[in-house]
Amino acid sequence: MFDPKKLLDDLLGSQIPGTSGTVRDKAGQAVQMAKDNPLAAGALAAVLLGTGAGRQVTGTAVKLGGLAAIGGLAYKAYQNYKAGNAPAQTPAAGEPELLPPPADTAFHPSQAPQGEDEFTLTLVRAMISAAKADGHVDDEERQKIAGKLSLSGIGTEAEEFLMSELESPLDLDTLVAGAKTDAQKLELYTASRLTIDPDTRAERGYLDLLAGRLGLPDALVDHVEATVSAAKVPVTNAGTSPNPRW
Repeated sequence: MFDPKKLLDDLLGSQIPGTSGTVRDKAGQAVQMAKDNPLAAGALAAVLLGTGAGRQVTGTAVKLGGLAAIGGLAYKAYQNYKAGNAPAQTPAAGEPELLPPPADTAFHPSQAPQGEDEFTLTLVRAMISAAKADGHVDDEERQKIAGKLSLSGIGTEAEEFLMSELESPLDLDTLVAGAKTDAQKLELYTASRLTIDPDTRAERGYLDLLAGRLGLPDALVDHVEATVSAAKVPVTNAGTSPNPRW
């Protein structure tokens, strides 16, 4: 069995193999590497989502690792929402570094009633579903992805899992049912929002539909949007192909 938490880290591009830094430290280099050879860049997101996303997770969010980062961002958004704060449109100067969720809250991975690994797989499924929201993963794209995954070194089981999820039709009922607590519902939405920037109607519509199916209040969703936006920075993608996906 593959390690779900490692796969989640790979999807978020927490550490770029072949470099000594995080996405934030090596963003420009990573984009060029992904353009020249996506597998050399290492982050599976470059394979699954293309290299034209425009923004990347940055700072301590990538250093925490995928599971803790998603939980930490969701917890931070929830705390701001409960405090009645207005969603911040831009990161505050000197803003404290992102921390993992406290161990005694429902946002901590150890509190997952279905177990850490199972919930991690749910988050991975949520990210893949979000990646497919704009409809770009057609048969031709899946063939390209399969070829790259087969060379990526992630292992046969992880490769088969990802391809199965990419080929499966969207099943919001199953995805939503994978979140067993209110905290997990918020984390599932946070993971989805981390995966894509809703630049198209299809992506925005998917996130709105997901939030509705999860029963998240609009004000809480606004806090997630603000929190995730503050954790992402633009990535210079100059000189890339007119088709940023490949």
